[in-house]
Amino acid sequence: MYGAILVPTDGSDSSTAAVEQAVAIAEGDAATVHFLHVIDVSTEMSAGASGSIAPQLTETLEDEAESALDEATSRAERAGVSHERVTREGDPHEVIAEYTAENGIDIVVMGASGQSGVKERLLGSTTDRVVRSVDTSVLIARP
Repeated sequence: MYGAILVPTDGSDSSTAAVEQAVAIAEGDAATVHFLHVIDVSTEMSAGASGSIAPQLTETLEDEAESALDEATSRAERAGVSHERVTREGDPHEVIAEYTAENGIDIVVMGASGQSGVKERLLGSTTDRVVRSVDTSVLIARP
């Protein structure tokens, strides 16, 4: 039923639940799971990253991306599921929508909420924005 499954991952509990569900779906369909971590450039900008702070913040965000992707790909490898891992920078919902369109994604499996906390509650969640901006089904996973 699905050939390509996208899981935007940030290492949160909801994201981990999405990884689990996507891998289970992929096992049954012999699908490829695309694990995508988006480094939110607005985080760098809103933190006032300038001067000597910018490289440290960028390094921290890149380390978080690698950690989240390592966990996701380990789960896929244990299940014998074909997978890809990608890191991109940008506005998360925009990058997710672009990746979905560019890669022929059949379904997006993502967490109900991520790590952004108060900002997400005030401005609207990335998940909500993705649901409204992609032309494919979105499965929302809860921890």
